Amino acid sequence: MKNITILGATGSIGLNTLDVVSRHPDQFSVFAVSANSDWKSLIQICKDYQPSFAVLSDEASAEKLRAVVSPGVQVLCGEDSLDEIAAHPNTDFVMAAIVGGAGMSSTFSAAKAGKRIMLANKESLILGGNLLMGLVKNSGAEIIPVDSEHSAIFQCLKGGSDGLSKIQLTASGGPFLKTSFENLKSATPEQACNHPNWKMGKKISVDSATMMNKGLEIIEASFLFGLSASQIEVVIHPQSIVHSFVYFDDGSVLSQLGLPDMRSAIAYALSHPGRIKSGVKALDLTQQESLEFHQPDLKKYKCLELAYLALEQGKSAPGTLNAANEVAVNAFLKNKIGFLNIPEIVEKTLQEVSCQNLDTLESVVENDQLSRKIAQSFVKSSD
Repeated sequence: MKNITILGATGSIGLNTLDVVSRHPDQFSVFAVSANSDWKSLIQICKDYQPSFAVLSDEASAEKLRAVVSPGVQVLCGEDSLDEIAAHPNTDFVMAAIVGGAGMSSTFSAAKAGKRIMLANKESLILGGNLLMGLVKNSGAEIIPVDSEHSAIFQCLKGGSDGLSKIQLTASGGPFLKTSFENLKSATPEQACNHPNWKMGKKISVDSATMMNKGLEIIEASFLFGLSASQIEVVIHPQSIVHSFVYFDDGSVLSQLGLPDMRSAIAYALSHPGRIKSGVKALDLTQQESLEFHQPDLKKYKCLELAYLALEQGKSAPGTLNAANEVAVNAFLKNKIGFLNIPEIVEKTLQEVSCQNLDTLESVVENDQLSRKIAQSFVKSSD
């Protein structure tokens, strides 16, 4: 029996993890869960799974949850408590699914404690990739990617990476695939969040619309698989059936296919090196429309170009990119800036914040905070 700690249990990844876990009660037990401040959604989760711990971001939300859950569930609050349940001796696997930089500290704590990290929080690698990979190596922790593209590459490379030439991440193109660049000026948050294939939270949905999500995945792939920017390509694949390609020197190309359902990657992360049922229907290509593949338009998807630039600059640039993007997307969702202002603010922040080595977690946090402050100043000037 493996004890699972789910960081971000009320989000789409967290709920899908609970769905997969519930299908295998003889193999997995929910040890701890967390949410930001959505204590109401945690009520049913605590009732159904009876975790030992439930963590919320603030004391007010925690107090409300304490009043309604059974005494066997210990309700905590704050970042330190997230670190505690991630590194707890009784935790075996950690689903790191907190959105954004807020998930970094708990992911690092899990790495220090030698846990299996089922990584959905790509920002932990983007902000402090070298540090995180060093912790994993030293502690004996595992990172099993949960992004469908990285899970696909991980699976394709289980036979070895000899002769690996490059990888190709597939991207749906998001809700604006057929929208002209000129019409993007008037794009609304509601339109940006209306993804054609995946059910996701608002922030990651906007990232998909700008293709910053794919840009962040490029950086994540660089750390996960030890690849340079020139070895990582992106191809538009609107049907989201092929989840990535791996190219080898002998001309061979491997890919992993499946219906667009995160439970496949989650089930693999839980069961690796074996496999378990995920609840996802089997793919029947005879019933699928034709599969399309196109090169991305870098004018339309400027964020993708900026991600490549940040990866090539290295050092603190990926962290700055991520921080600026989080600030800009938040402003867009609040209707403070337009859709096309997102890449503008990210680019200006990258130019303004000096690139430096990040050799401690404190330096990572400092760069993140400075980058957010600079990005926020550009948001205000865009009003």
